[in-house]
Amino acid sequence: MPRIRWALLFIVLIFSSAAMAQGQALHDAACLQCHASLGGGNAYQLYQRADRKVKSLAELEKRVAFCMTAADVNWTKSQQQAVVQYLRNEFYGF
Repeated sequence: MPRIRWALLFIVLIFSSAAMAQGQALHDAACLQCHASLGGGNAYQLYQRADRKVKSLAELEKRVAFCMTAADVNWTKSQQQAVVQYLRNEFYGF
């Protein structure tokens, strides 16, 4: 039984890593240019500032949906969730 648990954990980690990589790639392609213009040249400043607007997972999901429209991208639900997960894990920690 312990081998099955390790195998399942390994599979989950592989899928999580793939989703994170996809989320980062989608984010970087669609978001960095606009974020750099808003952040004085630092695309990641919006995530690192003390007074950031996003403070919960629900707010992050709304913000990503808003930005999809602003950036004129048409991500699938799973792609959108991959971006949310990337941002959540990399910058927000909630």
